[in-house]
Amino acid sequence: MNRRSLRSLVKLAVLLVLPIAGAAQAPQAAQQAGTPVIADQPAPYGTLTIAGQPDQVPLVQINGKTYVDIESLARATHGSIQFQGTRTILALPSSTEPAASSEQSNNNKPPQLSEDFLRAEIEALTAIREWRVAIVTAVQNNNPVMENWVGGLRRSADSKLMLATAAAATVPDRNAVELLRNEYANMEQMSNQFLALHASSSYTPPDSFDNNPLDEKVLNCERSLISMAATKQFVDEPSCH
Repeated sequence: MNRRSLRSLVKLAVLLVLPIAGAAQAPQAAQQAGTPVIADQPAPYGTLTIAGQPDQVPLVQINGKTYVDIESLARATHGSIQFQGTRTILALPSSTEPAASSEQSNNNKPPQLSEDFLRAEIEALTAIREWRVAIVTAVQNNNPVMENWVGGLRRSADSKLMLATAAAATVPDRNAVELLRNEYANMEQMSNQFLALHASSSYTPPDSFDNNPLDEKVLNCERSLISMAATKQFVDEPSCH
């Protein structure tokens, strides 16, 4: 139970106690004035459920207003009550234990990929994807795959890969950047294949990417790295080796 919840419960307890005190004083004042008083009998009016607590507190309705028994409220919140003259003090349990439990739970989580590395990784993956898409488009449209434009795409992906490598500051980052390097290497190998194919023949079949094992490997590794970026958790992927 956090501090805001504790403060809310204290306010709730005060608001609920005051009307009861006022309702108790009203008949006395009326009797002193000689006015006959006919008090409504308490009528059950459902239950009060407190978030994070299993117990429920019964509610009653008197004169059209809803009340809760302060002692029942204390039991439901595992608190205690003290009566000091006309003062009623409700003490609620400390929130340090839940906070410590929450902190321990966070400590048990596996380390995440760092934000700086994730940004650099996404930039590198984007450059590799653009490299692949350009070659696929050229082949499917029967355009030559030539070093004069493929080289620029390769150098762009290589520079983004170096930035991602420099941003790898944690163990998960360094594990992920190894897969990213393999993705770059596989893409470079496929790019070189199409450059060599064009150099040896003036025609490259448009269906060259159908059932292409290396292309499937590049695509599967890319999907895995994107999934890691979404979850911020490193997961080894066979297709990236």
